[in-house]
Amino acid sequence: MRKLGRNGPSVYILGLGCMGMSGMYGPADRQEATRTIHAALDAGINLLDTGDFYGAGHNELLIGEAVKGRPRDSFHVSVKFGALRDPEGGWHGNDARPEAIGNFLSYTLNRLWLDYIDVYRPAQLDPSVPIEETIGAIAEWVKKGYVRHIDLSEVGPETIRRAAAIHPISDLQIEYSLISRGIEDKILPTTRELGISITAYGVLSRGLISGHWSKDKALTGDFRGHTPRFSEGNIDRNLALVEALRRIVEARGISVAQAAIAWVAAQGEDIVPLVGSRRQDQLAEALGSLDVALSDEDLAAIEQAVPKDAAAGARYGEMQMAQLDSER
Repeated sequence: MRKLGRNGPSVYILGLGCMGMSGMYGPADRQEATRTIHAALDAGINLLDTGDFYGAGHNELLIGEAVKGRPRDSFHVSVKFGALRDPEGGWHGNDARPEAIGNFLSYTLNRLWLDYIDVYRPAQLDPSVPIEETIGAIAEWVKKGYVRHIDLSEVGPETIRRAAAIHPISDLQIEYSLISRGIEDKILPTTRELGISITAYGVLSRGLISGHWSKDKALTGDFRGHTPRFSEGNIDRNLALVEALRRIVEARGISVAQAAIAWVAAQGEDIVPLVGSRRQDQLAEALGSLDVALSDEDLAAIEQAVPKDAAAGARYGEMQMAQLDSER
């Protein structure tokens, strides 16, 4: 178990990221997704991560059905809010106005069939709203019992400090993996100074460094088709990194995915990797990472195979990268 921040909940060393169960990576099997959530809970995973905009509410409905009948204190739900979408899947920024937060929260509570949300966070910084106003508004819902903990997502050091001055922040959710290590320079030192944990998403870089990806996979209806690291000209260089990693870890009896997850978990007790398993077999492989004990020699060999900043392409497209406070 690892604790989220100084005042947050205690969670299993791995969390389950549920976004891919609602079509972001192409069609998903609803029944298999539900079975995967059940298998995760049965294995001890007690942090389910979602966003109210994943599948335009589909993901929250899925989780709400999956946790019915489970003791409420046996799981924590982390929800990101505020991302604006349209029926064609378009993105239109973020809304973190105080008057909008109650609206988002109301829909979330109803879709999840819950009386409160354990961890609630703006999906990204709304540049038109001071973070102090957003956090202050969520704090009012904490006082009323509808939210237990306030957290952040994809923001930089200055925003983290300003938010933490208004209300205790348990964790920052941000991408962190062998090929996405940007937080190490300024963001991670800030969260550690303030006693804020990291819930790391993209630990397998959306399957790219899972050891199972091939460049001929169809990306129709899959947002990875618009992601630079999967694009022609970058994919070959990135898969070459995966093969270099494979040569090292498979000799140790570890799969590529397990090594990548274990590497993130080994970066500190304040880091909780979120695994985006959509199927039970993917979950089983991810859980196998918990049996992996990486020595200092192993960590050095892994980082030599996949050096920092070796990935080709940014983690998002140019327009979306420009919107991320964490990248400024």
